[in-house]
Amino acid sequence: MSVRLLESAQAELDDAIAWYASQAPGLGDAFLIETLKTLKLIEQYPKAWHPLTQQVRRCRLRRFPYSVVYAQEGSDLLVLAVAHQHRKPGYWRARLN
Repeated sequence: MSVRLLESAQAELDDAIAWYASQAPGLGDAFLIETLKTLKLIEQYPKAWHPLTQQVRRCRLRRFPYSVVYAQEGSDLLVLAVAHQHRKPGYWRARLN
């Protein structure tokens, strides 16, 4: 099973890394490492995380207020969003199609 990010999810990840990097030295790297750990967990245990809909799940990052929103697409996992937990809930739903 492999994990793929939608282009918009990759852009969200890049923006969050840049923002955290501007806040303190090394914080952007810490965010990236935490996100990569979360993606690895999702890859290992795709059904273990909170279901948002019948096909979409969410795994929260431990240290940062972000979630990885993903869906299983065949044998792959498709990351729909790297979403801040306190902004625009459900905005990623339009990306399902």
